[in-house]
Amino acid sequence: MKGIEVKTFDKPDETRPFEGNGYADFVMAGGRTVARGTFEPGWRWSQNVKPIVGGDSCQVSHLVYVLEGRMRIHMNDGSEQELTPGEVAAIPPGHDAEVVGSEACVALDFGEIAEYAKPK
Repeated sequence: MKGIEVKTFDKPDETRPFEGNGYADFVMAGGRTVARGTFEPGWRWSQNVKPIVGGDSCQVSHLVYVLEGRMRIHMNDGSEQELTPGEVAAIPPGHDAEVVGSEACVALDFGEIAEYAKPK
């Protein structure tokens, strides 16, 4: 058995900037990727990540825990959900998202996040 692997977001393995309005820090531990996204006021997936990855909507499956701020998820089927601090959400592929209000939204993502916001 291998020893305990410890990482910190103070020294992420990688940081990926969005097209303005934020960035995501990534750490890899135990063969898995965890991201901490900092989504600044005005951030929207279709404006700040879509130019990086393409497509009509986000095709990543997220498992998020919101630390700060608020984010509204817009599913392709027309349903919406607002996320607030302390909430955990499983978000399937096929969505847009936007920061709500004047505070940055900071969230941890334990989903299929390894390729998120990675330039093609």
